[in-house]
Amino acid sequence: MTAALYARRKSWPLESVAVHLRHSRIHAEDCANCETEAGMLDRIDIAIEFAGPLTQEQRARLHEIGEKCPVRRTLESEIEIRSRIAPSAG
Repeated sequence: MTAALYARRKSWPLESVAVHLRHSRIHAEDCANCETEAGMLDRIDIAIEFAGPLTQEQRARLHEIGEKCPVRRTLESEIEIRSRIAPSAG
């Protein structure tokens, strides 16, 4: 969505964006760029497909923009999840 909005603002001929994700669990010791050194980590491999008559430079820029999307930044940060039972509406 972030890349599509950017392309629209630039009037680039982006026709569609498809994002393919693959999730796996890896040993922390197998991740050279990770802070965690023990246990298991989640790995998400992403392939982004930009359809339309774009130049290689436009595709590269859209990829850069996609790397900065809010969802990715959330996934890359430390997350605390708190769950509770909501009060009944009636």
